[in-house]
Amino acid sequence: MFRRDWVDRNRLTATATLWCAAALTVGCGGGSTAQRPAAALEQTSAGYPSGTMTIIAPANPGGGWDQTARQIQHVLTEVGVLGVPVEVVNRGGAGGTIGLSDLVTRYRDNPHTLMVFGQVMLGAIRTNESPVSLEDTVPLARLLNEYEVVAVLADAPYQTFEELIDDFRRDPDRISWAGGSAGGIDHILVGLLALAAGVDPSRVNYIAHAGGGEAAVAVMGGHVSAGVSGFGEWKAYVGTGRMRLLAVSSAERVAGDDTPTIRESGLDVAIANWRGIVAPPGVDAETRDWLVTALTRMRDSRAWQDILLANDWEDSFLAGAAFDQFLSDERATADAVLRSIGLVR
Repeated sequence: MFRRDWVDRNRLTATATLWCAAALTVGCGGGSTAQRPAAALEQTSAGYPSGTMTIIAPANPGGGWDQTARQIQHVLTEVGVLGVPVEVVNRGGAGGTIGLSDLVTRYRDNPHTLMVFGQVMLGAIRTNESPVSLEDTVPLARLLNEYEVVAVLADAPYQTFEELIDDFRRDPDRISWAGGSAGGIDHILVGLLALAAGVDPSRVNYIAHAGGGEAAVAVMGGHVSAGVSGFGEWKAYVGTGRMRLLAVSSAERVAGDDTPTIRESGLDVAIANWRGIVAPPGVDAETRDWLVTALTRMRDSRAWQDILLANDWEDSFLAGAAFDQFLSDERATADAVLRSIGLVR
């Protein structure tokens, strides 16, 4: 199944979280010698990790990739599995391909730099004709799935998803859709809705934004008919009463939420986004295995499970050869879907 994620504001931000180990020779003051936290993994035979770990969020603050990177930072710091500080750096633009290019070129052979990524990047690589691809990276793990939602301004005239789709069928050019980058999962979902509703995908009036945060502004400002983004990503806006959900892209209703599914409207569309993490090229097998072990410990922690629950994210952890095969299958699926809705040739 196809899955998803996003973000941007063309600024570079970095947030570092540092900690002192419990066992110090003299408190946390200068001159003391910090030891690796008791929960930390033993270093590799090459002494890795030996310094601050950086996680690239290939998008600007406020969207799904940024949220995921900072939650990873928080849990890895809290659990202490790495034994070193962790920082997040935003490198947004072009559906994540600018961050990807940095990882592949600038941070080649640097295992202290990792990058969050997801389904959105598969489409962006194709639509932006990126000179680098995920095949140039070292995949580590898939972490989570998130469903898409179709939302409108709180006082929009559409009370149901069916009403929106009825107008979409009658005059597709008049219905404007806000979402993330062109070719990403938001765009793909709208294209699939058009196909299911009998609308020519070439007539979709899709307005791409740098990420979910900017798309939300367009929805809440009444600048578009409807918007598409991740469930957890727009949950806060719904909670403030500024936005209203019409449908969710899950096969069945999300537990604890009464938003109807797209399928309940009669359109056979169900889609989910996924997010994961990769290392730059040049990372050796021992270091990759070490990182996968660290991420597995993170995934098994209560702190990470609480974050999944709070954000309506599904645990979809996958690593190793199975993750490699998954990525290969997803690339093929992405290409086929993008072709079917006319986004690539």
